[in-house]
Amino acid sequence: MTQRGAVFIGPTIINLDFPAPEQDILPGVRWGRIEAFPSPAYWAYQILARRLEVNAVNYKLGRTLKEEVGACLLGGHGIPAAIGLAAFNKLKDCGAFDAQPPSEATLYEWLSEPIKTGNKSVRYRFARQKSRYLSVALNRLDVEMPPTDSGRALRDWLTSIPGIGHKTASWIARNWLCADDVAILDIHILRAGLLAGFFPGDLTVERDYLKLEQIFLEFSEAMGVKASELDALIWYEMQASSSTVFSLIENMRGQPLAKLRPRSSRAKNRQSGTSQTTFQF
Repeated sequence: MTQRGAVFIGPTIINLDFPAPEQDILPGVRWGRIEAFPSPAYWAYQILARRLEVNAVNYKLGRTLKEEVGACLLGGHGIPAAIGLAAFNKLKDCGAFDAQPPSEATLYEWLSEPIKTGNKSVRYRFARQKSRYLSVALNRLDVEMPPTDSGRALRDWLTSIPGIGHKTASWIARNWLCADDVAILDIHILRAGLLAGFFPGDLTVERDYLKLEQIFLEFSEAMGVKASELDALIWYEMQASSSTVFSLIENMRGQPLAKLRPRSSRAKNRQSGTSQTTFQF
């Protein structure tokens, strides 16, 4: 038995077939139902449906590697995305990523000023710390040529810079090289992995980043999708559905994923032995 998802794009109907819910995608990890958020089958369906509907995603935030490092270093770690991007755009307008890197004091001065985001002005958190990290990174990029033959090579080089950990370095490498040999792991990806069963419960992003990354890369390969696509999709949906995620975490304590309530209705074709779920795009 297989399961089928139908994608409606205008007048066109495209059927997508997936392995049966009880089949394993990895040893001990079932595909689950395509409508059961956040099962492996759900993520596979969503990625393939988006491929049919939209163009390829451009992950880059900057025009140069200096700008990409700046954009990613100024974001994350408790900094709302809008504020991180606003800080990056402010520094870019000030010339922070030009040929001659500014001093740490100058970067701190710029980051300490109010930053406009939308209709309000805000203060950037960690201005002193981030100005120090950014100063070191920009000066390093000014005198060294980082390896760009693979995402992992660039990531490993970036982690030698103070203030850039595995997550930020992987984010930069994924964006700049469209790399699929690294993964951007945070609490949203970790929760998705715990709920779907492909991450063990005794590993943490802080202590076991590389172990979790290897599992994630094997998971995406078994699914037949790019790690960069899967990472971006999971992050977006998990952070946008926080209340649902927290409810699932509570409901999942001691229960298998198959007991999750599906998020859409299912229809079963008794003649073909295929269950079908339809989504409108």
